[in-house]
Amino acid sequence: MTQAEVYNRQGFGQSLQLRPPFGLLIVDFVNGFADPDQFGGENISEAIRNTITLLRVARIREWPCAFSRIVFADDDADSGVFGRKVPSLLALKENTPASAIVDDLAPISGELVVRKTVPSAFFGTNLAPFLIERGVKSLVVAGAVTSGCVRASVVDAMSWGFQPIVLSDCVGDRAIEPHKASLFDIEQKYGEVLQLAEFLKRTEMGAG
Repeated sequence: MTQAEVYNRQGFGQSLQLRPPFGLLIVDFVNGFADPDQFGGENISEAIRNTITLLRVARIREWPCAFSRIVFADDDADSGVFGRKVPSLLALKENTPASAIVDDLAPISGELVVRKTVPSAFFGTNLAPFLIERGVKSLVVAGAVTSGCVRASVVDAMSWGFQPIVLSDCVGDRAIEPHKASLFDIEQKYGEVLQLAEFLKRTEMGAG
């Protein structure tokens, strides 16, 4: 019996309807994660390129858009367990180039940017109130890395009552096996996993 068959037999992996209104969350697509010599690698650059198209569509359809960045205090006072586990992340400060969102995805007026020191973009931020106030039902998720901050944000999105829709070619990881395993896990338990082209095709009639 395959892994998928085991999950299916136990009732996991049910499909979710794509319910508008939609919102978009782009997790940690910053310069440091775009650079293989810092925190990037594997399929992250490709995911960023695909997300440029996604963001353009989201703006045309006037979806609420939010972005996250990892930003630690200059004196590392907020480093916590995440900073001790991955001390190289402490280089991501408010004004360091590595912590800035990549130019091709730069936020515009009216879009939310949350700063965080833990994996989830929801924990300790005003992301949930921002989405709730704008009536978001389904949250489209792009970003890095799939096995870390993306997955954590998806779990919290579901916990807040949003339907997560993870676009598999708009999320990336520094290693492909954790990326694949996390997409499988998300699809079985927490949200819908689609490719960008399929998602756009299924939603083009109802822009949400």
